[in-house]
Amino acid sequence: MRWRMLCPMLLALLPACVIAETAAMARALVEGAIDQTRGRTSFAVMSMTVHRPSWERTSTLQAWTRGREDALIRFTQPARDAGNATLKQGEKMWTYTPKLNRTIRLPFSLMSQSWAGSDFSYNDLSRTDNLLHQYELAITAEEQRGGHTVYTIEAVPHEDAPVVWGKEVLVLRDDYVLLEQVFYDQDLEPLKKMQVLEVGELGGRTMGVRLRMFEIDKADSYTELEWREADFDIELDDQLFTLFSLRQGSPR
Repeated sequence: MRWRMLCPMLLALLPACVIAETAAMARALVEGAIDQTRGRTSFAVMSMTVHRPSWERTSTLQAWTRGREDALIRFTQPARDAGNATLKQGEKMWTYTPKLNRTIRLPFSLMSQSWAGSDFSYNDLSRTDNLLHQYELAITAEEQRGGHTVYTIEAVPHEDAPVVWGKEVLVLRDDYVLLEQVFYDQDLEPLKKMQVLEVGELGGRTMGVRLRMFEIDKADSYTELEWREADFDIELDDQLFTLFSLRQGSPR
């Protein structure tokens, strides 16, 4: 609490050029972290395990991305979920359910709902580059850990930003590996956390290959994502990120 009170006072004493420099560095770190797991384009195979105190289920999915804004995610296992897919084009998002042969455009009011019954929301999927456009970024701490410089970055939304969270705090290594992300509600109480459990190399890149998302007051309920394979900067057909592709399937 004392540090919270001192931070604004200390920042006020810093020269404007220093504040601008640290903000630029924070932005560069966040940009690097986003691009580290997406590249110009990417393809990944992942498993997703949703754990609850009384049950657990694991799914397999494939994901394609283009730049920082476009993505297509399709479930392949288990059979009951195969073909269920989500398409993101910039700020727009659709879901497709083959059993119902139904495509739904998600309104903003539904973006905070659970995605595929997991601890990730549709908003989590859609907000890839929101941190760069809707938030003020600042480095609030720096330490040495495991041979890397590790930065704590605080992201505070612009006053008129159409975002859910009151603020976010990211922990990033100097090689752009995201280690942790904490989401705060509008009262600035920590509500949800994404934590990297394992760092590895895939597709020639060092990245978090297993991560867990959970509500802070429900640590025994969580969702884990694990990357099984990944390729970056590959050739992808522009038609892949279309409603037609969403409905028809996306063979690799």
